[in-house]
Amino acid sequence: MPGAEPLWIDDEAGPLVRPYAMTGGRARPRNGFNVISLVLAMQQAPPLEVGLTPEHLHIVNLCQRPLALAEVSAHLRLPLGTVRVLLDDLLARGLVRVSEPQPPASLPDNHIFEALINGLRKL
Repeated sequence: MPGAEPLWIDDEAGPLVRPYAMTGGRARPRNGFNVISLVLAMQQAPPLEVGLTPEHLHIVNLCQRPLALAEVSAHLRLPLGTVRVLLDDLLARGLVRVSEPQPPASLPDNHIFEALINGLRKL
């Protein structure tokens, strides 16, 4: 139809909402979480309330068991940066906990694992 506005719908994806609209225009997260950081919900998703979007609630529902940040992003089909911004909101409300991976320097040396394996073989 001439002069009509285009319809912002993608047949496969459904209605299109830009990531910055989901984050209230915020583009930079306050956190620097690693893509393998584990996200765990601290409780069941609350009813939709002021300041929370359906994406926030989806993260809480997904993370009833620990999921890596990259997995959360993939499930939501959102960029990592957008998910990090949404996590800031959830962390501020105490709805999720994020565990960073341990740096390799704090992990035990391989000889400890080898001794453990050898000890288990002797059992």
